[in-house]
Amino acid sequence: MENHESSSDKPALSQWIESLIEIVLSYYANLISHPFKSGLVYFLGGLLHALFVGWILFPVALYSKQVQPIHFNHAIHADPEITEGGTELERCLACHGFREDGSFAGIPKLETCVECHDDPESPLGEHPEEERFLKEYVAKEKEIPWLVYSKQPDCVYFSHIAHVNMGKLECRTCHGDHGKSELLPRYEKNRLTGISRNIWGKNIAGLKFNTWDRMKMDDCAECHTKKGHEENNACFVCHK
Repeated sequence: MENHESSSDKPALSQWIESLIEIVLSYYANLISHPFKSGLVYFLGGLLHALFVGWILFPVALYSKQVQPIHFNHAIHADPEITEGGTELERCLACHGFREDGSFAGIPKLETCVECHDDPESPLGEHPEEERFLKEYVAKEKEIPWLVYSKQPDCVYFSHIAHVNMGKLECRTCHGDHGKSELLPRYEKNRLTGISRNIWGKNIAGLKFNTWDRMKMDDCAECHTKKGHEENNACFVCHK
C-alpha cells in the first residue's frame, strides 16, 4: 500500500515542477519581451548608475592620491652588487631591520641612508632625485616624511619579529616584490579614516588575487588557520 502511494505521488510532483518552470520562464520571457512595461529597463538603468557611482565615483572622492617626498628605486638598492650580496631577506633587512629588543625598525631613518649617502656634494648615481635628496635632506639633516602604505589602525598590534623570525615568512608574502620596483606607487589615503588604501585593498569588489595586495583581518586569520595557528585568531591577540 505504501509503495502504491509513493509511486502515485511522483507524477504529481513532476507536474508541479514542470508548472513552476513554466511560470519562471513565462515571467522572464515577459521581462524581455516587454522591458519598459515590466520595469526591466528601469531596474538595469538604476543598477548601472549605482555601480558607476559606487565603484567609480565614490572611490575617487574617498581617496586622496599623494606622491612620496622623493623618488626611491628599490631595484637599485636591493641589487646584490650594491648591498654586498647575501640572500634576498638579508638585503631587505639591510635597511628594514630589527632593533636589539626584537621590534621592527620600520622605514629606515636618515641615519641609515647616510651610511652610504654621506656626502651631500657627491651623489652615488646620476638620477636628479638623488641630488635633491642630498641637498634637501642629507645636507639639512632632515628626516624624510615618508607616507606609509602598510600602517595599520592604532587599535591593531602587529609583530614583525613573530612572523619573520618565528613564522619564517618572506617579506614578499605580505608586501609583494617591492625589492624589484623602480618607482614608488602613489599613496592613497582614505579621507574619512586616514588609513592607506593598501590596508583594505584596491579591488572594490573585495576579491583577493594575491596574498600581498591587501592586509585585512580575514587574510591574517586565513593564514593562521592554514599554518595551524588558529589560536592566534582570538580578538585580543592583535587588538590591544
